[in-house]
Amino acid sequence: MALMLDRVCVTVALLVSVLGGQALDLLRATATSGDPPSTPKVHCWCSSYPNMTLCSWPQPSHSPPTHYLATYSERHPHTNTKHCHLIPPGSSSSALTSVPSSASKQLWHCHLPNLKLLTDYIINITAVHSAGSSSHLTSFMLEDIVKPDPPVHVQVSPHNVKHLVVQWSPPPTWTSLDIFPLKYQVLHQWENSGIPKSVKLGPFENTRVVLKGLIPGRTYQFQVCAEEMLGLGWCSDWSSPVKITLPKTKL
Repeated sequence: MALMLDRVCVTVALLVSVLGGQALDLLRATATSGDPPSTPKVHCWCSSYPNMTLCSWPQPSHSPPTHYLATYSERHPHTNTKHCHLIPPGSSSSALTSVPSSASKQLWHCHLPNLKLLTDYIINITAVHSAGSSSHLTSFMLEDIVKPDPPVHVQVSPHNVKHLVVQWSPPPTWTSLDIFPLKYQVLHQWENSGIPKSVKLGPFENTRVVLKGLIPGRTYQFQVCAEEMLGLGWCSDWSSPVKITLPKTKL
């Protein structure tokens, strides 16, 4: 019970500090009947280790106007709670350089700058509107949520009648490539008698690979993902697919 009261007090204090006098109206409305807002479904990732961390959640549809409180802190006693910089849907903020414009129109984001390495953090996203409030509370360590953006400029070209060269460039948003290098996987897909086939190749430390023993006349598709060299976090989303059909005769 004491813990619940502490959380209520913290929420009240945050409302007052962030929304000012408008917080009183929201708090009065919270005491009325009605369904509280849905709990934000928050996803956090670090697209450039260690200096670019974002969290996002969907803009609710068909609901009263919703205010958000976004705070984070280190997960040990006596640390200050900080406000995460909120970025509303459709914003052109520089922090969203790696986020597709279609996603930025549908998602709220918050930017967490200058996080420490090897440190546990707690983030709290609270949605507040006239019917009440709901919170998403989670913890993470920066190293667990590393996810680079996909590689760019993927190119596939014949090397000879049975060989292909696949090459690409690192994601431009990964700004510390010299200190934190990347490794790559290649997704290789084709059809055999109408049956889809696929294989993952790698990891590769280079941004160029020669594939041998391919079948002339067959169409192949390639995609590449990027991952932090030591395996922190996850591999990126796959790059846009590139298709090529090997010629049936020698070049």
